[in-house]
Amino acid sequence: MAVKDYYRLLGVERDASAEEIKQAYRKRVM
Repeated sequence: MAVKDYYRLLGVERDASAEEIKQAYRKRVM
């Protein structure tokens, strides 16, 4: 089972804030 890099998938840095991650997720799903 491959480990997914969710940060890379969303295009955010590992030290991104929760708000940045939420925005990237919303942009990705639309």
